[in-house]
Amino acid sequence: MINRKLLLLFSITLISLMLIAMPVFADEAKYFRTYFGSGDIPSIDQALVTDFIGIQLVDEMTVGIMRQNETTGLLEPGMATEYSVSDDGRVYTFKLLQNVPWVRYNPETKAVEEVKDCDGNVRYVTAHDFVYGAERTLRPETASGYAYVANLIEGAEAYNTPVEEGEGTPVARPDFSTVGIKALDDFTIEYTFKEAGVFNLNILSMWMLHAMPSWIIDGDACNEALGERWTETGFYQGYGPFTLEEWVHDSHLTIIANPFWPGTEFVPKPKIAGVHYSLIDTSAALAEYEAGNMDEAGIPSADYDRITSDPALKDQIKSSTDSVGTEFLIYNEWLPPTDDVRIRKALSLAVDKEAVVKTLKEGIAAPFYIHPGVDGAPKVEDYPDLGIMYDPEAAKALIDEYCKEKGIQPKDIVVTYNFNTSESRKMLAETIQYMWQNTLGITVNLKNSEWAVYKVERQQGLDNVYRSTWVQDYMDANNFTADVFLCGTAYQAVTDWPSKDCTDKSNPAYIEYEEVVKKAGKETDPKARAALYARSDEIIIEEEAIINPIYWYSSLVLRKPNIIAPETLTGYAHWEKWEIK
Repeated sequence: MINRKLLLLFSITLISLMLIAMPVFADEAKYFRTYFGSGDIPSIDQALVTDFIGIQLVDEMTVGIMRQNETTGLLEPGMATEYSVSDDGRVYTFKLLQNVPWVRYNPETKAVEEVKDCDGNVRYVTAHDFVYGAERTLRPETASGYAYVANLIEGAEAYNTPVEEGEGTPVARPDFSTVGIKALDDFTIEYTFKEAGVFNLNILSMWMLHAMPSWIIDGDACNEALGERWTETGFYQGYGPFTLEEWVHDSHLTIIANPFWPGTEFVPKPKIAGVHYSLIDTSAALAEYEAGNMDEAGIPSADYDRITSDPALKDQIKSSTDSVGTEFLIYNEWLPPTDDVRIRKALSLAVDKEAVVKTLKEGIAAPFYIHPGVDGAPKVEDYPDLGIMYDPEAAKALIDEYCKEKGIQPKDIVVTYNFNTSESRKMLAETIQYMWQNTLGITVNLKNSEWAVYKVERQQGLDNVYRSTWVQDYMDANNFTADVFLCGTAYQAVTDWPSKDCTDKSNPAYIEYEEVVKKAGKETDPKARAALYARSDEIIIEEEAIINPIYWYSSLVLRKPNIIAPETLTGYAHWEKWEIK
């Protein structure tokens, strides 16, 4: 009898403990658990983000004036409730959502809280916060990797240009009042561009022009200036459908649903509790997935056949075919032997792209660079001969010509290929290394480092070949060309084309490239635009051989069937629309 009472008491206690714990486990189950396989996340600071993972997170923790729909690629209202454009197409005026508070996750209370000002009042997102965000991005000392995109705004380029102090009186930097970004009142903002353009609205919607919290970055009467430390756990302040819960560098990053986001037709309130990123490689993520600890994982090529042939996993295999981006190689034209265009062309011709995608089990072999899914891009069916594909005989002929001139053998040619650390990038590098050595008879050394370090190394230009990628910021060919390869833009510090630091722009090929992409950006006839962009790829891939596109993104991933998510055309997810059944 005593034993039964003890057993009953134990059972009641156990059930009580289980009931107490159940809400915790229920909440945990609502976190979408995924991974990032290239080391630590470089940044979640709107002004400093330059890569896919950072853009994805920033766009969920803050909201731009407008916002790209992930399914259609079209722009929809973000923080804007309405807008107007002047007759000359240069001036955009926006009315903003009101009563959207800045929020912060408090690690002590384990809750998302509204941010208060020095008088104890809730801080709401205003037009002034957007003006501050733009100003901070455009400060030369911020060194924003995407500030150049905003240079189409009146006065932005002059404000963003570092002032060099010479002899005599130092030249003063222009005041920000000269820049065409002004708060007309607390919830009305005006942007003035140098000229009308089809990309203007897209540019205003990009992450580096989102609102930023000046009081914690630069400090105010009751807040210490944190500078770049403002993005750390417990400090970060945002206003989107999610906010930062925790970031343990090199381990994991978690964002949590923001209960104070009001929800709109286009950016609803989140249906999931948050998103948890484990910073682990693909094989480890797959192991965690199969153990039930991950909701999404990539499929390493070594496991591809096993996974795709397993009937139990059939309904968990998802295609990410429509992610709009290109995997490509950049050749260093300032370092021997890739300073010779024959070597660069030979390397391109010696890559069997179809074999690469079969080996990696991902991608669509890309003869040219501009992703055919964006507006203005040439299509393969219209330009079947555009770009470079596998031609080993032509590649060997170029190597032989080079060796004969230099009085050397192919084995004397040494090329260093640098890539960021991940399993798939390693396999890509080893596959191409084998192709180059086997086809051309040259020596290829491989070098790798984590993503954040790799990006610095790529800009230093101490190696011959760099693995690279471009994923659309907006769905137009201009984003793959003018925003990437013109002087002063994203990849200039990587390609150093047409010269180091763009100090000499006299290269006729570069002059034509610049003219072609600028003309294409203003062209309204679709066929004429495609022809111009086809010419731009011809210059940079075939004639100058500065880059070699390898594949357009397409892959399979595993995702638990209880995750209900819209298909994405852009490659970015809007997690507030996701559900976990």
